[in-house]
Amino acid sequence: MSHKKRILLIEDEEDIASLIKLQAEVSGYKLHVEVDGINGYRAVEREKPDLVILDIMLPGQNGLDVCRKIKSVPELRNIPVIILTAKSEEIDVVLGLELGADDYVAKPFSPKVLFSRIKAVLRRLREPEKVPNVIVFGEFSLDIDRYLLRKGEFIQPITLSEFGILRRLLNNRGKVLTRNQLLDDIQNDDAFIVDRNIDVHIASLRKKLGPNFHWIETVRGVGYRLKEEETSIAQEG
Repeated sequence: MSHKKRILLIEDEEDIASLIKLQAEVSGYKLHVEVDGINGYRAVEREKPDLVILDIMLPGQNGLDVCRKIKSVPELRNIPVIILTAKSEEIDVVLGLELGADDYVAKPFSPKVLFSRIKAVLRRLREPEKVPNVIVFGEFSLDIDRYLLRKGEFIQPITLSEFGILRRLLNNRGKVLTRNQLLDDIQNDDAFIVDRNIDVHIASLRKKLGPNFHWIETVRGVGYRLKEEETSIAQEG
């Protein structure tokens, strides 16, 4: 029998911590909780957990500073970090990802969705390291292996459902995909979907990609298509 993965949760809101603890037990993980940034970082040093769930707003030391410290220490930097943030704190999401956080979850969230993210992050760590595939389109690039959308050097926060839709459209450039096809794709991608309305996700993607991005075409009564021009697939070495 394999040992339980050890998760360190650094979260000062008792209600949220209790929900996460219950889901950890159901999902087969061992969870330890710290309620402030200073003791949280000390616990990372002491326990070297398999994964850290890190709230941004913490007493003592904020989550971004804790993340920065974790990722700056050689023996700790490979510990994956998932940050928790309020939906209004997009700038914190960007900073957290740039500091090396592996994923983020916006409050309020479903504990089941959080642990689906945890499972995906831990699974990616077990996979053999490979040259990252990047799909380039205009000013943007979609890093397939790191689940990141960039505009130049800037990281654009994107949900995994939006990532799944954009990746599918990019991989099928010029081809019309129905809403059901897109839904099936993101359901199969660890089921990181809460809102089942594809149109809502498309609208959010268009907003994030900016007003000049008009490659995602609506094919009335059918679905969506990404124009073939101005896209390419590259590998970074």
